[in-house]
Amino acid sequence: MKTTAAVLSTMGQEGPFAETEPLERTELELDPPGEGELLVRVRAAGLCHSDLSVITGQRPRVMPMALGHEAAGEVVEAGSQGSEFSPGDHVVLAFVPACGQCDFCRSSRPALCVPAAAANNEGTLLGGGIRLHDDAGSQVHHHLGVSAFSDHIVVSERSAVKVPGDLEFEIAALFGCAVLTGAGAVFNTAASALPAESVAVFGLGGVGLAALLAARAQGAKQIIAVDRVESKLKLARDLGATETLNAASGDPGPGEIATRIKELAGGGTRLALETVGNEKVLAEAYAATGRGGTTVTAGLPFPDRMLQIRALSLVAEERTLKGSYLGSSVPSRDIPRFIEMYRAGDLPVDRLLSDRLKPDEINYGFDRLASGEAVRQVALF
Repeated sequence: MKTTAAVLSTMGQEGPFAETEPLERTELELDPPGEGELLVRVRAAGLCHSDLSVITGQRPRVMPMALGHEAAGEVVEAGSQGSEFSPGDHVVLAFVPACGQCDFCRSSRPALCVPAAAANNEGTLLGGGIRLHDDAGSQVHHHLGVSAFSDHIVVSERSAVKVPGDLEFEIAALFGCAVLTGAGAVFNTAASALPAESVAVFGLGGVGLAALLAARAQGAKQIIAVDRVESKLKLARDLGATETLNAASGDPGPGEIATRIKELAGGGTRLALETVGNEKVLAEAYAATGRGGTTVTAGLPFPDRMLQIRALSLVAEERTLKGSYLGSSVPSRDIPRFIEMYRAGDLPVDRLLSDRLKPDEINYGFDRLASGEAVRQVALF
């Protein structure tokens, strides 16, 4: 069958993307789902910095590639007889299609699934196949097993999680990345540090604000939010931040934000979360963490960047520094529980939705994302 996808052929194009149009809406041939795969009609797909970092070349991927990884949709067909999925099921798609068999999957750490990492790096589905082809028959690679900026996709069943049919697609999509990564970083990666009465969040995009909501939900009395965009700081205050710091205000020098947080939090926060993907911001988040505290990073910096911290503090202050990929989540467990928290009013993730886009507005949407103007935009299909 035919599908229309947003295809990136060359990384590293400069903005404004609405003019340079790095993503081209292209009609492709979509093969039917194989064993263990699903044909899904995409209904909503979020624009994320992980997509933007492929466009800019910060996260190199094999080209050409159909982009998009945060999505919700409706199952059209299952490739396996006896599949647990049926036509009409509503699903959220996770960007790590965990195999369920490797050591990490068996130890409830599917974000580190080895076959999934290999497939994502190679631009294939979990089983190694590629289901997208152009008119000449050449392969077009899958982005993180999803390729969400398409009207129809084929994905591994291991990428899909059933969700309630009455949940709006534009909200459901957010649970596939922003909420899973941000809230998961708090509830899963930082679990040993909870309850944390004082929390600092560096970076207020979709992931950072989802982490802020989770920090509030777990009972933080003090939440300090840091960003360079005043509109995001205002939204953070509306969502429960008790203090906000503008990292661009007055061009603060290295360590100044950490010093101000230590003053506010009486020596540093119990938990600090970095979601920017910048090694200098991560060092600032670590410096803002108090004695015995935990620093969690969910950001993805350039691969060659190095982190410098005061090594003695790890031992002398019993500090913890942890990485968090996919929020250290088990999607089949955490997506449903985060949805229930949303419905109970504990995770108002609908407040993260900045705008709704048409499919042909995606390049423009990435301009807004790159400028910091938008938190989470969702393209509707």
